Amino acid sequence: MISEWSTATGRTFRALRAAPTTYGLIALCCLIFVLGPASGIVPGYGTGYALLDTERVYFRHWGVVPAELFAAPAAHALSPVTALFLHGNWVHLLGNMLFLLVFGVLTEERMGRVEFTLFYVGCGYLALLGYAAANATSEQSLVGASGAISAVLGAFLFLFPRARVTSLLPFLFFLPLRFPAWVVLPFWVALQWVAAGRSVQGPGVAYLAHLVGFGVGFGYAWVRYGGRRGREGGLGRAAAGDGRARVKTAPAPAPEGENQP
Repeated sequence: MISEWSTATGRTFRALRAAPTTYGLIALCCLIFVLGPASGIVPGYGTGYALLDTERVYFRHWGVVPAELFAAPAAHALSPVTALFLHGNWVHLLGNMLFLLVFGVLTEERMGRVEFTLFYVGCGYLALLGYAAANATSEQSLVGASGAISAVLGAFLFLFPRARVTSLLPFLFFLPLRFPAWVVLPFWVALQWVAAGRSVQGPGVAYLAHLVGFGVGFGYAWVRYGGRRGREGGLGRAAAGDGRARVKTAPAPAPEGENQP
């Protein structure tokens, strides 16, 4: 048992050294959420309607409100950055952090921590800005990290197209099936495209931010790395530590709720 614990601890430290930005982003997003009103943990925010009012004010202040962003761009220029670290509810947070964990570690290891940090924030900013530009008169607040995470997925698809991804597909009763990334991620994009076409302005999921983020991330990796893609051999080090290429995700649209990318 001590040997197993030591091995698991060693893998954890190796993963932290390989992808400190990914784990740092996850920790920061979780901390901000827990301390914010949407978690329901901090009693000082009140309960019932008082809590809902506090949440609306909180998201409006720190999130992206397209109408305000374009009415006073200088005053709200940083709102797409702060919005990347906010989440509307527990499902929104956990779903985003799962995707960031399983795809961010490998992408960061390939890019390096500094480049990955700039890539994550920059692509996330553009994803939220793209959604805001398409909905320039909207008064709905926009929060969430999945515009940036979608960019990570786009880069991952270019860098590791043959990586085997274990997916849980709802229409197949959530049976765990393994497919290459070039099958799973385009399927995920197709779902976002269909959902974006059916969505209407108002509270819900900002699917357009997903599409913009994915396209920007894929395009960046294409221009930056050209033919120098990652090899499947690197997957075991970062994802599992046991030599087996294994990435788990569920390629389905995000749940409905606050305007969440």
